[in-house]
Amino acid sequence: MNVRGSIRVVAVLAVVLAGIGGSPVFGAVPMASFTAAVAALVWVAGGRRARDHLAVVTCVAAAVSLAVTAARLAGFPLPQEAGMFGLAESVTLTALAGLNARWSPARRAAVACVLAGLASAVWLLRFLTPSSALEAVGACAFWSIGTLVAVGSGAYLRSGDTRRAGAVADGRAALRLQLAGDLHDFVAHDISEMVAHAQAGRTVGPGDPAQALAALERIERAGQRAMSSLDRTVLMLHGDELATTSPLPGLAELSGLADRFTAAGRARVRVSVAPELERAVPRETAATAFRIVSESLTNVRRHAPDATLVDVTVTVESATLVVTVSNDGAAAPGGDGRGGFGLPVLADHLRSLGGLLRAGPVPGGWSLAARIPLAP
Repeated sequence: MNVRGSIRVVAVLAVVLAGIGGSPVFGAVPMASFTAAVAALVWVAGGRRARDHLAVVTCVAAAVSLAVTAARLAGFPLPQEAGMFGLAESVTLTALAGLNARWSPARRAAVACVLAGLASAVWLLRFLTPSSALEAVGACAFWSIGTLVAVGSGAYLRSGDTRRAGAVADGRAALRLQLAGDLHDFVAHDISEMVAHAQAGRTVGPGDPAQALAALERIERAGQRAMSSLDRTVLMLHGDELATTSPLPGLAELSGLADRFTAAGRARVRVSVAPELERAVPRETAATAFRIVSESLTNVRRHAPDATLVDVTVTVESATLVVTVSNDGAAAPGGDGRGGFGLPVLADHLRSLGGLLRAGPVPGGWSLAARIPLAP
């Protein structure tokens, strides 16, 4: 027999001995005391499963205790030895009230705490003969301080669990948004590039098989980059350290990004980045700038197919990295970066970093400007 089973057996024997031991007058008080004690023992022995029944057991114990107190107030005599059992009963009910405030469902905990607190408070009336109702209320209120402390402690621990659960939920939501943003910024760009190459290959393929073959090679490379981004995301989900320590694309990769975009469509991309910035800008900030440019080029391909020129400029102003992407296309998404899913996510991310992202139509095309703090 394990420890929990032994505790249950001892608890049952205690109740039986209390019920049959002594006279009926003396047995009533131990029965109430041991009922409350058994409630605590059942909770300790049952572990988490017993929490589902903790409120019910507490209410039963409190009801028995209140019945004994009512019998005493009605004139039923109690022996002097009953004081020791009654004190243990009151302390146990106080503990049960705190446990219910900690573990039981809210509605059950409210009922159980009220009954246990009332039973523990009025226990004094079994032996105290107050001179007035006010004195009785004052004595019971003073005795209930212990129950209030126990309930307050249980409620405080309960609120801590709620805060921790909320923090975990917020963390998971933030991680989902981050992963969604990564997939959208990197994978969506590569896939849109693959589509553009496929369309170009289909157009030139019948007349120039060599161009079609070159388009297929570019599609293969874009697909490999998309698979690498997916692998990185999967490794991050599995907690692989390589996913978080492997180099992120930054300012040095902007030229390659521009070349691939130019090769996939009619628009030509010009990139202006000072060479010293590639070494001076922190890796996380450079990765954010890369994501912004990648998302902007993806939007140009989707929403401004008539664009012929895209200018990408990266500068530093007052400890802030400024990224500007403008194009001469006519059909661009609306103002404030709210034309799709990617830019709003990036705008929220920049706000969390203390930065700013604005996008909208300008004379002769469409422009995006992002300000990223170089330091948190």
